[in-house]
Amino acid sequence: MARIAPISRRTVNSALLCALAAGCDKSLPQPHSSPPAAGVAPPTVTSAPLAPPILSFDEAVANATHAVLTAAPAPEATPAMVVIDPLVDGITGYQSSATQSIQDRIVSLMKKEFPQYTAQPITSQSLERQPRFLIGTFTPINAELNPAGQRESYWFCLVMGDLKTGKIVAKSVARARMQDVDATPAAAFGDSPIWTEDPSIQAYIATCKGSKVGDPIRPEYLDGLLAAALVSEAGNAYQEGHYAEALDLYRTARKSPAGEQLRVYNGIYLSLTKLGRSGPATAAFGDLVDYGLRRKRLAVKFLFRPGSIRLVRDSGFFSGSYDMWIHQIASRAVADQVCLRVTGHTSPSGTAALNDRLSLLRAEYIQSRLETDQAVLEKRIVAAGVGSRENLIGTGRDDASDMLDRRVELNPMEPCTAGSQA
Repeated sequence: MARIAPISRRTVNSALLCALAAGCDKSLPQPHSSPPAAGVAPPTVTSAPLAPPILSFDEAVANATHAVLTAAPAPEATPAMVVIDPLVDGITGYQSSATQSIQDRIVSLMKKEFPQYTAQPITSQSLERQPRFLIGTFTPINAELNPAGQRESYWFCLVMGDLKTGKIVAKSVARARMQDVDATPAAAFGDSPIWTEDPSIQAYIATCKGSKVGDPIRPEYLDGLLAAALVSEAGNAYQEGHYAEALDLYRTARKSPAGEQLRVYNGIYLSLTKLGRSGPATAAFGDLVDYGLRRKRLAVKFLFRPGSIRLVRDSGFFSGSYDMWIHQIASRAVADQVCLRVTGHTSPSGTAALNDRLSLLRAEYIQSRLETDQAVLEKRIVAAGVGSRENLIGTGRDDASDMLDRRVELNPMEPCTAGSQA
């Protein structure tokens, strides 16, 4: 077969991505269907009949961006502002080196090939002009295009919306090679100790994955834009080591109408910790625990030694905080009079049988620590291990990028009465 010239290949791929934008993305689970809770198997989703080819990271980003910017209606005046709401992982909501790289490449491509647009970060000031915006998700998926099992590529969804018309005006999808992607979480996400489903992130993901061209922009996404702008600025300040500024921005976001967000609670705790304010940081972690218990899912990044139930204490951001975490979780569980199911998770490394056993042992270790801290929790906690069957990332890299796969989850069980057998 003759080799296709690069420009022709881009044209063909861009046309394919435009054609697929409304259909292929339906193969991914929609965000209103949350990732499976402990003990629940991931949903089975029927594969789409046609999927975009797997490309290099650079080519996937270039083609998807080119498809969106080409397909969007010409702006009324040029250059038209396009605000970029930072891209995220389509399951966890995390930002990473990969999503930041995509954003940088979009900005570069606009400058070189699309002078009718000027890219701007999301801020309260930029939103006042009712610009167009770009959002995107970048998610590891398997051969059936599902975020489950062995991941083989990254699914990239890119959407442009217009705040003046209130409509989605362009969309594209692409797939990128797994080995090309640096999925290391951005600082504020990698350092965050707690994860759970967050309605604000789910609204963002739903707007990208669940929308097609011509749809109205989802009101739940629009309602959170001001808070999103503040959180983005706070995350940038944290990344740059400006922790006092980050704290002020996170606290301001918390006071906004849509400020009840996990990333806001995490940001306040992290900023206080970096500033050495241990008392307020402890209280902020307690707020994080309360948020997770209200959401019925509290995933905690207890960092265990490889193949062990011993916690790493000699390095890393979390090393000195485990005792405080345990105490806050135990105390809040007692105060809320909840019973807990503690579920251990592992990455895919190793055999299934070993991972199942190791995940259970880790859950039992955390159970023991909680019961030691608060004796009233005895008979109100059960432990379980699910190995790697409920991975959120699933790449098996065993580094900072998939730390959430080695989490311990705490899920309230109802009904629960003090002293009852959970």
